[in-house]
Amino acid sequence: MTTHRADRLDRIKPSPTMAITAKAAELKASGKDVIGLGAGEPDFDTPDFIKDAAKKALDNGQTMYTPVEGTPALRAAVCRKFERENGLKYTPKQIVVGCGAKQLIFNAMLASLNPGDEVIIPAPFWVSYPDIVQFAEGVPVIVEGKEETGFKLTPQALEKAITPKTRWLIFNSPSNPTGAAYTKAELKALTDVLVKHPNVWILSDDIYEHLVYDGFEFATPAQIEPKLYERTVTLNGVSKAYSMTGWRIGFAAGPEKIIGDMAMIQSQSTSNPCSISQAATIAALDGPQEFLQEWVKAFQRRRDLTAKLLNEIPGITCRTPEGAFYVYPSCAGLIGAKLPNGQTIKDSGDLAAYLLEDALVAVVPGTAFGMDPYFRISYATSDAVLEKACARIKESCAKLSMAKAA
Repeated sequence: MTTHRADRLDRIKPSPTMAITAKAAELKASGKDVIGLGAGEPDFDTPDFIKDAAKKALDNGQTMYTPVEGTPALRAAVCRKFERENGLKYTPKQIVVGCGAKQLIFNAMLASLNPGDEVIIPAPFWVSYPDIVQFAEGVPVIVEGKEETGFKLTPQALEKAITPKTRWLIFNSPSNPTGAAYTKAELKALTDVLVKHPNVWILSDDIYEHLVYDGFEFATPAQIEPKLYERTVTLNGVSKAYSMTGWRIGFAAGPEKIIGDMAMIQSQSTSNPCSISQAATIAALDGPQEFLQEWVKAFQRRRDLTAKLLNEIPGITCRTPEGAFYVYPSCAGLIGAKLPNGQTIKDSGDLAAYLLEDALVAVVPGTAFGMDPYFRISYATSDAVLEKACARIKESCAKLSMAKAA
């Protein structure tokens, strides 16, 4: 029997992070003591007051369809969040709620890109950005952020990348995979460039907004430069900060036209997000936020522990990031080393495969994020697990032959 396969599938590939997580789960199921540091998911439970709101919604029979773009009550709560936390005023007509932030990025690109339109994506990047752009028949323009500049996009590099075909800059701070976050001054330097190019819109992915450390002050582009308000889509959600990854709720704010177009795309795919999850999200946004301070303290302690332990491993160096719950260590010192079986480590993919097999630790290679030789570790797990994982990585790296370096 012949199966017809759409040509558009050739433009995308499965999510590498999901693949690593699935492989780790498969090994665990076979009885292996695998430590998974691949998934970007907090290990905290969703707070009880949020779960209680979901239970109340169930008891009240809120189990039917809602408006495609989200309930009026949730969109009003999102407006309050943006004004309270970011100084940005929106009306409910400027808000769309999706089945996670990823769906909203997908909707925005499908609603706005024509074949050949360019989208600037700073690297290292979240694995899905280029594939979503390519699925929408756009052209990803990858601009590398060097480790020397904190893995951040510079104004000079941004200016150089903009062409008459540029339609979007996808901006992510704090960043997945590096944890890098832009200061207000760094952000202002970028927005000064964007003001000069009215053909370029900004999609600001702020999903890690609340996960910043050492007193860092978060800011978002439309907040820093009001002139960009009318061409900025600001994206956020409850997955990371509120430990609600499985609830699948993201939200976006922007000009009514693009928000309406995104909602139209959604109306022909998933329709509305889960009604129960929407009720829970209202509680998350409007409810007590004190627990976040304790979670941030825990994440900062884990960040410091992980960076310290990785920096003690010969061949690996690890920058201490400003936010999110990832580190993006360099494995440049291990490239060219020999595995115990005699094979050579050529890139981070080879190293990640070796660590999964020998150390039983799952990490995501930098090849997935557009910048090598690095790999990503999620430290959204316990101190004890991180210590055990780093000890295993150190032990496995000690088995490598470093003849090249000698």
